[in-house]
Amino acid sequence: MKDDLSKIFSLISIGKRTMAVLRQNIALALIMKCAFLLLGIFGVATLWMAVIADDGVTLLVVLNSLRLLRKS
Repeated sequence: MKDDLSKIFSLISIGKRTMAVLRQNIALALIMKCAFLLLGIFGVATLWMAVIADDGVTLLVVLNSLRLLRKS
């Protein structure tokens, strides 16, 4: 960061964006896990479907996090 105090405001902005993306990622993962838990309880989803869905959500979370690398 160097000794430039004017960058504090940009750091606060980056932190807010990071927290927003983090909340999105957690919500997306939990919603998908709860959905497959319910589908599994009712016998609609199999274990393999849940595993593939979990891998898919992992990819979505990573891609969503990559948005933070864009300059804004």
